[in-house]
Amino acid sequence: MRCVLLGAALIITVVVVRLVGRIDWSAVWDALSMLSWWQPFVLFAVVILRQVLNALPLKFYIRGVSAYRATINDLGAILMSVLAPPPSDLALRVAMFTSWGVSTAKGLAGTVMNTVTFYIVRFSAPAVGFLLLLATGRPSGLRRIELVSILVAVTILVALILILRSEATARSIGGWAGRLARRVRKDVDPQAWVEACVTFRVDISATVRRGFPRSLLALVGMLAADVLVLLLCLRFVGIYPSQVDLADVAIAYLFAYPFTLFPFSGMGVVDALILAALVESGGADVEAAAVAALLVWRVFTVGLPILLGVVAVGLWRRSVPARPAPAGTDAT
Repeated sequence: MRCVLLGAALIITVVVVRLVGRIDWSAVWDALSMLSWWQPFVLFAVVILRQVLNALPLKFYIRGVSAYRATINDLGAILMSVLAPPPSDLALRVAMFTSWGVSTAKGLAGTVMNTVTFYIVRFSAPAVGFLLLLATGRPSGLRRIELVSILVAVTILVALILILRSEATARSIGGWAGRLARRVRKDVDPQAWVEACVTFRVDISATVRRGFPRSLLALVGMLAADVLVLLLCLRFVGIYPSQVDLADVAIAYLFAYPFTLFPFSGMGVVDALILAALVESGGADVEAAAVAALLVWRVFTVGLPILLGVVAVGLWRRSVPARPAPAGTDAT
């Protein structure tokens, strides 16, 4: 599945970049040379805020997990998702939760709920884009994919509400999802999906009522922080409000955001779509500088969290008490 997504990402990127036009890489370098020494520190601070907001749902869904621990857990999972195939990231999450005295069941339920909430926000992002188009009087154009994305978000939300409403509904949805999954993979046991759905409902019921709206707000804040990083990158390389304003940047980002479903946060696909939207708004004159801004944006929003993940795992390992050596063994 990962190979299919990577292949699709490459095709979409090539198509969109060809629609934009040939890129003047010397002009891109000139734009990058406009960066001042202090600007990376500003971007670093905003990215830290972004990562904390991205991790906050874990705090809201899992009792005993602070904002600090949630951030450490999330950054560690980001690192593992790059270094090893799934479910290595989940295994690290569970190991961290266990070291903090959180049961595996509660940790898994909170992690699943965190993922579900993130998917709802991811696929509903274009809805905010449509609202911005309406508020600013910009034409919406033909946006069928964005409408499908919103439909996916609504479907996930409705399924979540039904699962939480009653055990019988949870069993029905789990069975239906299991049978659907079995069409793709013959080794899937639909009954196991039923039991997993019921267990999830029980384990998350204590925190979901208060945690869900707070998690939505946190993830909306994460999107706003991401837009701010992108906006700052554009301004730092010489694209000014008279060329591309805040609404242009936010709309481009929100309509491209569902494509972060692709590997590495949609790297290539999302960038190409945002670039096309920015060039459409600001004209061909902003193309090279926009490419430079997107390169910086990706370094800080994709590369920096991975590096922070190394730090996070190191901090966690230092905080975990060393296990005593088994009796009868040589400690040296």
